[in-house]
Amino acid sequence: MDTLIQQIINGLVLGSVYALVALGYTMVYGIINLINFAHGEVLMVGALTSWTIVTTFKDAGLPGWLLLLLSLIAAIVVCSVLNYVIEKVAYRPLRNAPRLAPLITAMGVSLLLQTLAMIIWKPNYKSFPIMLPSEPFFIGGAVINTTQIIILVTTVITLAGLMYLVNMTRLGRAMRATAENPRVAGLMGVRPDMVISATFVIGAALAALAGVMYAANYGSVTHTMGFLPGLKAFTAAVFGGIGNLAGAMLGGVLLGLIESLGAGYIGALTGGVLGSHYSDIFAFIVLILILTLRPQGLLGERVADRS
Repeated sequence: MDTLIQQIINGLVLGSVYALVALGYTMVYGIINLINFAHGEVLMVGALTSWTIVTTFKDAGLPGWLLLLLSLIAAIVVCSVLNYVIEKVAYRPLRNAPRLAPLITAMGVSLLLQTLAMIIWKPNYKSFPIMLPSEPFFIGGAVINTTQIIILVTTVITLAGLMYLVNMTRLGRAMRATAENPRVAGLMGVRPDMVISATFVIGAALAALAGVMYAANYGSVTHTMGFLPGLKAFTAAVFGGIGNLAGAMLGGVLLGLIESLGAGYIGALTGGVLGSHYSDIFAFIVLILILTLRPQGLLGERVADRS
């Protein structure tokens, strides 16, 4: 029972990271029908930017929580500017091109960002300092620490704020109008290019937040760290229903739970043939099953039909 509770806690923390990144995928896809495969690398840039700030100023005498907050702000700024430039330079010229062109471009941007990060930060793994109190809290026989609690609380607040932004604000209405029909939205006073850029910036901020969370929880960063979380977040978006914000949240959390529970019990289920290091296979098993049995996702795909 203790193992079950521990794996559920681990799954919720991991699923929170997937949900934040999946929201970036699903927002962009919902508006311009583009899968931004460079999104995982934006997470990586956010984590490495945070690491740079933390290691540079760790001896400045600042409290750990304040230094982590400053590094998060820096990561959000860098990732937002980066995603804005990516959208303007790489995706906007291909907005009316066949779908294969922006897809290949996204993969190229992903590889470019990995290479640039390797040049700037070097290819070795870097230890991310512990910035928050590490005293454990016990739930039954399971353990949760301060960093994990903050990750869960921050994710809930962020997701609630995003839902309010999309459903209750002027920018959210402009985003929904642009998704429905960019040309008509433009005639009604909406600036589609500005809305699309804002969507990329918001997605980048979420990816930066997820990257800092991931680094703080797992304690290491490198230039390749964004590939698997990005791919799994895409799986989560498809799992919940691509283009559906609630679906991205649900898909991320469920995928984290499936992966964590699978890692905890795969050894027992296979008689020791497979170990916890095979946990990555569960994300792709889920992707295959969803695409085969329910390609629209758990909550259904929400992409506006454009006239």
